[in-house]
Order: sequence, then C-alpha cells, then structure tokens
Amino acid sequence: MKPPLEFVVHGPFKVPVERLSAGRRLLVKRFWDANPKADDLSAQRGCYVFAIRTGGGTLPHYIGQATKSFAKETFNPSNLRKYYDALADYKSGRPVMFFVVHPRRKGKINARRIAQVENFLIQAGWARNRSLQNVKGIHRPKWAIKGVVRSAAGKSTKAARVFRTVFGVER
Repeated sequence: MKPPLEFVVHGPFKVPVERLSAGRRLLVKRFWDANPKADDLSAQRGCYVFAIRTGGGTLPHYIGQATKSFAKETFNPSNLRKYYDALADYKSGRPVMFFVVHPRRKGKINARRIAQVENFLIQAGWARNRSLQNVKGIHRPKWAIKGVVRSAAGKSTKAARVFRTVFGVER
C-alpha cells in the first residue's frame, strides 16, 4: 500500500494589525517580512488557515487552498473581506495564519490532495467554530498532516500540537 501524502503544518504566524478609530486594519504587506519562516513558505502550496487567538483559545475563521502559492492566494481581496468580517466580531484578539504545506516532490503538485486537506480542515473548523466563513462537503481523505491527523506515530512538533488544539483534533 502506498504511504499517504504527508502535509506539514507551520504556524501560528501573527498577522500584523494597525489600530484605527474605526477598528483594526490588517497590515498584509508586512506579513511576510514580519514572519521570516512564513516568508520561506510563501512560494509553497497547500492550505492556509486564518484564525483569531484570544484568551479563550484560537478559533479558525477561514480555510483556503493555494495551488499557485501562499503568497499569491492567502491575502487576495476576496479573502481579506472574509478576514475583516471575522475580525469585526472581536474587540481584541490576535489574527494568526497557519500553513499546511504540500510536500516537495518531483512532478506536478497534487491539487486533488490539497482540496481534500482543505475539505477536512473546513469540516474540523466548522466543528470548532459555527461562524466559519466557508463550508463544503468532504470525501474520505487519502492524506495525512504530520503530527495532527492520520500520520505515523512519533513525537509531534509544537506547531502540530497547537494546530490540533485550534481544530480540536485528537491524534
């Protein structure tokens, strides 16, 4: 049996904000510079999760897929509207971004597996936050996220442990 395509989670990365009299503005142009590790992932592909961290924990608010690159798709105008809608519900709270990176391999990127990971994350995110900005149906996945779900036993990274908490996923 072929081993699962194992994605790797990175984050949470703080999304810089500016406080204004009318609310808060996301400083997306500063995001990549403020997060060198995220910048290293900017050309990668996979899924991304916009979440808001408060004293009560971290909740996902939007999950998307990047089949071109994280840099091109994470902060597009359509997504920014969704992020601002989520942010408007909080007087305080830190917006953060997670990246679930498709493994580097020879040949074409497996866009079908990225879509399956996105569907799983949407389902798990919906279970944690009924105000999630996107909801889709899912199919039985043929993938794993290292240290989060369906991956080989072993020690998981801090990012994977935090990410499991965000989605309420038990290993």
